Amino acid sequence: MVDDLANEERRLSATKLEKSPANLASGASDMAHIVLTFDNNRLASALYGQFDENLARLEQKLSVDIRSRGNQLTIKGSSSAAEQARRALDNLYGILQKGADIGQSDVDGAVRMAIAADDQLTLPTLERKGKVSAAQISTRKKTIYARSLNQDAYMRALERAELVFGIGPAGTGKTYLAVAHAAMLLERGMVERIVLSRPAVEAGERLGFLPGDMKEKVDPYLRPLYDALYDMMPADKVERAIAAEVIEIAPLAFMRGRTLAHCAVILDEAQNTTPMQMKMFLTRLGEGSRMIVTGDPTQIDLPSNTKSGLVEALRILDGVAGAVTVRFNDTDVVRHPMVAEIVRAYDRDAKLSRGLGAGED
Repeated sequence: MVDDLANEERRLSATKLEKSPANLASGASDMAHIVLTFDNNRLASALYGQFDENLARLEQKLSVDIRSRGNQLTIKGSSSAAEQARRALDNLYGILQKGADIGQSDVDGAVRMAIAADDQLTLPTLERKGKVSAAQISTRKKTIYARSLNQDAYMRALERAELVFGIGPAGTGKTYLAVAHAAMLLERGMVERIVLSRPAVEAGERLGFLPGDMKEKVDPYLRPLYDALYDMMPADKVERAIAAEVIEIAPLAFMRGRTLAHCAVILDEAQNTTPMQMKMFLTRLGEGSRMIVTGDPTQIDLPSNTKSGLVEALRILDGVAGAVTVRFNDTDVVRHPMVAEIVRAYDRDAKLSRGLGAGED
């Protein structure tokens, strides 16, 4: 604990904040002049990015002016924007101090978190007031930091709740973070197995005509889950775990009659379950298990006369103790910026098709 406090003191001394006396004297309260000084030149260089590309991105996103001189940065802009830039830089520098690399997507995430910091309900920390305390998921291979306020809420919900629904559009990280959290639980010995499931709507849950064994039949439907697993765990470890059924691939239709104890259970693309399938899946939850359900109610592929089990479950379980729902939106999209624009365009079209005005919700 003493070492942790000492490390924290050293880390907090890495940045120094000063308000411009000139601004204060002139009464220009709407403008700020913040100076940050970093104690590690190598990390400062990584923070700035090649040709200062990370600083340029922060300038563009927050409408501030950032000038670098060695290990010192000067931020000028409106009080709120300058403070947001400071928070973002402090967050990114902390990631670098932990040995991770940063890229443009990390910069974008730090900006989102900095803007939302005033509304963020952070857990108690030793960090100074105003610092962004992003939730994280860590395995031996990789550490992931929340890149939006809803991602932060989702990751914290995964830590404390037995049943978590992650609802929202593509590109928000809901499935990736679910698998990453499951991998972390397995690595730490908090669960004994990971069970991955997804409704194979395209095959009508009738997989017998497809070639190969069961794993080969359902692989195409579970590829996004595999991709996340390989990102969080070494490939050979994933393969051994699958062979030993420590990581189990279970088509939703084959879950009936089972009780899943001491597992991290993930149901992806849950909007394509029927109400009966969803009830069957949720009642598989056993002792010592965590269940994560992800889906996008705007992407239902079921026949038009069939209700979505996800939509019904969200209604029925609203307010049930131990069940947490986190809803993502287009501002949480962490893929290419065009993905967020695509999501917004489809949302606008859906509203118009329902006869709503463009400005209505």
